[in-house]
Amino acid sequence: MGKSKKNINNATSKIDNNITKQITVDVSNCIAGRVCSHVAKLLLQGNRVSIINSEKAMLSGNRYTIIDEYKKYLEVSSVTNPIHGPYHPRRPDRILTKMVRAMTPRGKPSGISAFKRLRVYIGIPKELGSKEIKIFDDTKITKPESYYITIGEVAKEIGWKGE
Repeated sequence: MGKSKKNINNATSKIDNNITKQITVDVSNCIAGRVCSHVAKLLLQGNRVSIINSEKAMLSGNRYTIIDEYKKYLEVSSVTNPIHGPYHPRRPDRILTKMVRAMTPRGKPSGISAFKRLRVYIGIPKELGSKEIKIFDDTKITKPESYYITIGEVAKEIGWKGE
């Protein structure tokens, strides 16, 4: 345990020597997987990344099959006692956070320190409203919105009690 903690501190000290930037990414009308891969890359380069409007990120595919897949995913639990996990996110910000986590090397010190620099928000918080917002052009949806479903709609279907 102590050895891995030491490695994490070494990884963060190497990154602190570089100039880290605060990057705010708006994911409205962007395909979630593509945005998450860009964000994971930025995190591994040592940047602090804040994602806003997480409930407006899009998933491509048939609306009903996506919702059915998420509902089947929620049925996976411990055989002996469901309290023991696994825990499945239902909020849009947590769903997007888990997508980014899967794209970082979370077992390595670089991945652990990178994941700590990620913040995901529903909507736009006041402290980030005045900052420069970055949008990745290659992540924007190319078809009409009816071909996609937002993460917020999926979250409502699987039990999110938010907006």
